Amino acid sequence: MSPVRRAVLGSAVLLLVVAGLLPVAGMILRSLTAGGHLGFEAYRGLLGSARQWSLAGNSLLLAALTTVAALLLGVPAGVLVGRTDLPGRRLLAALLAMPLLLPPYLNAVAWMAAGSASGPVARVLGEGAARTLSHWLFGLPGCVLVLSTAFMPLIMLLVAAALRGVPPRLEEAGLLAAPWRTVLLRISLPLAAPAILLGAALVFLLALGDVTVPPSFRYPVFAVESLSQFSAFYDLSAATAAAMPLAAITAAVLGLEALVSRWTGAGTAGRGREPGPPPTVPLGRFRLPAAVTAWSVAGLLVGAPLLILVLRAGGPASYAAALGQAGGSLVRGLLLAAVGGTLLAAEGFLLAVLGVERPRGAGAAADATALFLFAVPGAVMGVGLIVLWNHPWANLIYATPLILLLGYLARSTAVTLRICRATLELVPPGLVEAGRVAGIGWGRRLVWILAPAAWRGLAAAWLAGAVFCLRDVGMTLLVHPPGWDTLPVRIMTLAANGAPELIAALCVLLVAATVIPVGLLAGLVGRMEAGS
Repeated sequence: MSPVRRAVLGSAVLLLVVAGLLPVAGMILRSLTAGGHLGFEAYRGLLGSARQWSLAGNSLLLAALTTVAALLLGVPAGVLVGRTDLPGRRLLAALLAMPLLLPPYLNAVAWMAAGSASGPVARVLGEGAARTLSHWLFGLPGCVLVLSTAFMPLIMLLVAAALRGVPPRLEEAGLLAAPWRTVLLRISLPLAAPAILLGAALVFLLALGDVTVPPSFRYPVFAVESLSQFSAFYDLSAATAAAMPLAAITAAVLGLEALVSRWTGAGTAGRGREPGPPPTVPLGRFRLPAAVTAWSVAGLLVGAPLLILVLRAGGPASYAAALGQAGGSLVRGLLLAAVGGTLLAAEGFLLAVLGVERPRGAGAAADATALFLFAVPGAVMGVGLIVLWNHPWANLIYATPLILLLGYLARSTAVTLRICRATLELVPPGLVEAGRVAGIGWGRRLVWILAPAAWRGLAAAWLAGAVFCLRDVGMTLLVHPPGWDTLPVRIMTLAANGAPELIAALCVLLVAATVIPVGLLAGLVGRMEAGS
C-alpha cells in the first residue's frame, strides 16, 4: 500500500470515527458517571420509572406501525416505478420521493392546517368534518401517517434499485412457465428481499428516533426524553442514559438485519447481472387502474399537503414577513448545506474507493459504521457531540459551525458512500489499471482518472449530502451555536407561537430551497448525459 493511499484513506476513516463513533463512545462513558464516579444511577432512575416504560412502548408501537405502512406503500411503488410500463412513472417517482428531501414535520404542519377551523376541510366539508379530522390526527394515527409518508421513499428507492439488479436471465426463464405476476412474486421480489429488509430496518429506526412529528401531534415517545432532559434540565448524565437505549436498539436492529440478509443470501440479486436495462413488466389491462391509483395516492400523501401549505401561506405579504423573520436562517442553512454537501461527497467518495478496493475488510467496516451512524437518532447524536466537545479546549469546534459539520458527516456519510460506491462499481476496471500500468501514482489516478469517471455519482452525492444537511432538525436543534440556527430549526422554534400563515410560508420557502436546486441539478446532469 502506497504512503499516499494509506494517508488519504486512513484520514477518511479517522474522520468518520471522530465525527461519529467518538461521540457515541463519550456518551456511553458519560451515562455511567455521576458526580465523577462510575455507577448506574442514571439507568436506575430511567429503568425504574413506569413513565419511561410507557414511553418506550409508545415508541416501539409507532415505529412498528410506521414500518408496516411504509412497506405496504413502498414495495408496490418500487415495483411500479422501477420495472413496469406505468405512464409517467419517472415523474411519479420524483413526487413520491419528495418527502424524503424535507423534514417530516412539514407534512405534520400541513395536515394540522387541513384540520383547523379555517382550513380547506372546514371550508369544503364543514367544521364538523374538520374537527373529526383534527381529532383523528392528534395522537398515534397522525404520527403514522406523516412518518410513513416521509420514510416510504427509502423502501421505494431500494426496491426499485434491487429489481433493476435482478439478472434478466432468471426472469426470462421464469416467463417460459408463468406470467409476469408470478415471476415478480416468486423470483424478482425474493431476490430483492435483502433490500426490502434493509429499508424496513431503516424506517423502523428513523421512526423510533424522530423527535419532531410526535410532539406536533402530542403523542409522547421515548426519543423526546433525551432532548427534554438536556434542554429543560441540562442534565447530561440523564440525557445520555435516555439516549443510550435508542443507540443500543439501533445497533441491535442493524445487526439482526445484517445476519438475516447474510442468511438469506444478500447480494445475490446483483451477481451475474447482464449489461443493458432489465425487461419492462407490461401492466396490460391494469395499466390505467394502476396509474389512477398510484397518482391518487401520491396526490393525497404528497401533493395535497404541499398545496395546503401554499394556500395557507396566502399572498406575498406572508412571504415577505417570513423572509424578515427567518431570512438569515435560510441563508445560513444553505451555506452549511453547500459546505456540508462538499465534505460529505468527498468523504463518501474516499470511503467508497476503500470499499471497492477492500470490500471484505476495512471497506465493509466503514460501510457498516456509516450505516449505523445514519440510523442513530439525530437527538442521540446531538447529545453525543455535546458530551465530546463541550469543553473549554474544544471551543474552536463546539462554539462554531464546525460542530454542525461534524454532525452532518456522522449522520449522512452513509448516503454519499452508497451513491459513490454504486457509481464506482460501474467504472471499467481497465481504465484504472491502464493508469497503473502507465506508472501513474495512486493519488493522481484518484484525481485524474477515477474522479472524472465517477463525476455523475459525485454530483449526485453532493446534492444528496446538501439536502440531508439542510433537512436535519434533531441534531441541529441541540448543537447549533448561537446565531447559527437553520431554517428547519427556526420553523420548529416559531411553530408554537407563530402565526399559521407565517409558519406555512416558511415551510413553502424550505420546500422551494430544497426542491428547486434538486430539479435544476437533475436537469443539468440529464442534458450533459444526453450530449455525451
